[in-house]
Amino acid sequence: MNNYRIICLVIFSWGLFSCEPEAEKQEEIPAESFRNEVAATEVKVAKAETKSFDYLINATGKLEAAGQVKAIIEQPGYLIALPIREGQFVNKGEIIAKLDPTNSEIALEKAKIALKNAEAAFENDKLGFLRDFESGDTERIQFLEEQLKAKNGVYLAEIDLKEAQLNLERCEVKAPISGKIADLKFKEGSLISSNAELCEILSTSSLELKVNVLESDISLISINQKVEVYPVSDIQNALEGRVLGINPKVDENGLVQVSIRLTSSKDLLPGMNARAIIRAPQSNSLVVPKDAVVYRSGRAVVFTIENEESKWNYVEVGKDNGQEIEILEGIEPGSTVITTNNLQLAHQAPVQIVTE
Repeated sequence: MNNYRIICLVIFSWGLFSCEPEAEKQEEIPAESFRNEVAATEVKVAKAETKSFDYLINATGKLEAAGQVKAIIEQPGYLIALPIREGQFVNKGEIIAKLDPTNSEIALEKAKIALKNAEAAFENDKLGFLRDFESGDTERIQFLEEQLKAKNGVYLAEIDLKEAQLNLERCEVKAPISGKIADLKFKEGSLISSNAELCEILSTSSLELKVNVLESDISLISINQKVEVYPVSDIQNALEGRVLGINPKVDENGLVQVSIRLTSSKDLLPGMNARAIIRAPQSNSLVVPKDAVVYRSGRAVVFTIENEESKWNYVEVGKDNGQEIEILEGIEPGSTVITTNNLQLAHQAPVQIVTE
C-alpha cells in the first residue's frame, strides 16, 4: 500500500514539473512580433549633403556717429549768444556760441600799446648804435637788433599781442566738425568757466556699429567684409555695412571688438541698438538641417533611416547658421536623416516617411 502511494506521488510530481517549461514557452512573445504591433512614427526626412553654406556670426551693439567731437569753451566769460539747439545741423567752422568780448578787447588794446612802447624803446636805443648799424656788417647788425629788441621787451610784447588776439577769437566758439548738436549744456546768459564742455557734435551722415565677437570666430572676419545690420527700430529690413576695423586685443571675456561702417544712416540715430550678421562662407562641409540634431545626455544625436527603422547616431557638430548645421563626424554623406518627431525617438523604432 505504501509502495503504491509513493509511485503515485512520483508520477504526480513528474507531471507537474514537466508542464512548467511548456507554460513558459507559451508566454514568450517574439521581439519581432512586438515591434510589428507598435505603430510606425511618421517622420519627415532630408539628405546629409556636402556643400558650401554660410556660417552666420551674430552680434549686437550700439550705433555710434563716425565723428563725435566735444565743443569746448576755452576761456571764461558770459555767454551772450547761443544760436544753436539740440538736433540742429551745423557746418564745420560755423559760430555756435559767443562770449562777452569786452575783457578780451581791452586786453588786446593793452597788448598793442605795450608792443608800441617796446618798439619805441628799441628805436631809441638803436640811435645810440647808429654807427654800428651803418657799418654794413649784416651779421653784426642782426645781432645788435636782436639784443636791443630783447632788452626792450619787443619779443615778449609781440607774444602778448598774439595771446590777446587768440583770446578774443576764442570768444566765438566754432563747430570743430560738421554734424548735429547733442547734449547742449548751457543757456544764453550763463557764466562759463574755462575749458567747459558746451555740447557734442555728431557726424550722423555716417554711422558705425561696434560689436563684440567670440575670439574663436575672429579668424573668419576680414576688413571690408560685407555685413547685414538690423536696427531694433526696423528688424525686418537689413542695412548694408562693411567691416571697418578689428581690435587686435581680446578682452577678459574672450571677445574681440569689431567696428562696422554702415553705408546708409537713414532714419537712424547714434545710441540705437542693432544686430549685425556677418556671413562667413564655409566650403565642402557635410551639413544637415538643424532640426535633425537632438541632444541626449548632453550629446548630439542624428537619427537616420535604415530598413524603415530609425538608427541612433552620435555625431560631432560644427558651425551652424540657424537653419543648417555642420556635421564633423558620425554619419556619411547622402544619409537620410530624420527632421521631425525625433525628440523621443528610439533606436530601431519603426518609422514611416511622410511628405507634405
